[in-house]
Amino acid sequence: MKQKIQKVIQSDFVKKFSIYGFGQFFNLVTPLLLIPYIVKVCGEENFGKVSIALALSFFLIVFIDYGSELVGVREVTLNRNEQSKLQHIFLTNLVARFLVLLAVLFVSLLFIYFIPYLRKEWPLFLFSLLVIVGQYLNQSWFLQGTDNIYWLTASTIISKVIYVLTVLFFIVEKGDYIYVNLCFAIGTIVSNGIITVLIFKKHQFTFYSINITEIADFLKRDFKMFSSQLFVAIQLYSPVILVGFIGNNFMAGQYKIVEQIIVTFKTYIFLFFNFTYPRVCHDLQEKPQKAIRNWLLINALNVSFVVIMMIVIAFNASFIIAFFNASNISELSTLLLIAVLIPILLAVSIGLKQLILGYNYQKEYVSITTFSVVISLLLIVILFPIIGLKGVFYSLLLSELFVILFYLFCITKKKNRFSSNNA
Repeated sequence: MKQKIQKVIQSDFVKKFSIYGFGQFFNLVTPLLLIPYIVKVCGEENFGKVSIALALSFFLIVFIDYGSELVGVREVTLNRNEQSKLQHIFLTNLVARFLVLLAVLFVSLLFIYFIPYLRKEWPLFLFSLLVIVGQYLNQSWFLQGTDNIYWLTASTIISKVIYVLTVLFFIVEKGDYIYVNLCFAIGTIVSNGIITVLIFKKHQFTFYSINITEIADFLKRDFKMFSSQLFVAIQLYSPVILVGFIGNNFMAGQYKIVEQIIVTFKTYIFLFFNFTYPRVCHDLQEKPQKAIRNWLLINALNVSFVVIMMIVIAFNASFIIAFFNASNISELSTLLLIAVLIPILLAVSIGLKQLILGYNYQKEYVSITTFSVVISLLLIVILFPIIGLKGVFYSLLLSELFVILFYLFCITKKKNRFSSNNA
């Protein structure tokens, strides 16, 4: 047993996961360290404005990614040893997404000019658009597919260090809230720009003309996965926007404080998915007999870790809320006790999502995602005016539960169909 444990610890997978985890530590901890400072300097209302602007930028990022974090990772993983195919995948992705970036920037500028709410805070929203420029340069999908965890980690650390330093330098008085998202963007543009250049040098990629037919095929082929991710983004980022519009910026700030605590772990869960998804795809294709066993092991460990962390947070809710300089500690502590259930359900659904996508059940995934988002938004619109911010978190819990049940139904249905065909 001791030798088996040592073998696991010394394995390449555990080594890379440790390096990846070290990098993501910066990604998870940075917001927790900066938000108390931003709230103290700028106030909860202005922090609410910053949160709404960043949520809109994160929503637009889905257009820029265009499903690369799912389809792109899988393609690169399966073709990582074929230089010509790898270059074609990378360049086609880069060119197609650049055209999408130009279109998104143009439409966004029109919205900022014509929509009164956005125009009133135009410097904040204009600076926030630079976040999607940084995301265009983010080639994490390619690094995941080629299993280059070292560069992925370096990019994350560089980005967050720049973010922290620029916030501490530029955000010194209440009106400086308009620069918060600019600081975030500077970090992503610099770090992701460096990595993009290094990818070209390491893999000896050279630019060549990608014809319009190939771009059109790329956009058409990945549209289903893009649309599904669009609905996921609506589910993730619309709550704070709805709170701001239905309620006010102050309530949006309060919601974001509680959400940021659980988002730290939601981010970890998504990063866990990104790290393990290529391995699940590979195992399902190359080692189908062992794939489910490996999948069950890594996801059981992940869910157990999340449950333990949520219990710790629940027992220290008041202390944690006080750390963020919130004005109503008692109310937000109660909200946090509800919110800690969300990462637990998400950890379960993310594991099931790996199987859904690994088996290439894209149609089912899109349908489930679309339905859950519609349910989530309807519940928020109904419950928020009645029971306030509690209604928002209850809505998120119920929608995540629906996702788990539908994933299980689809996987069981497919498994039964497979068994009957082989009978």
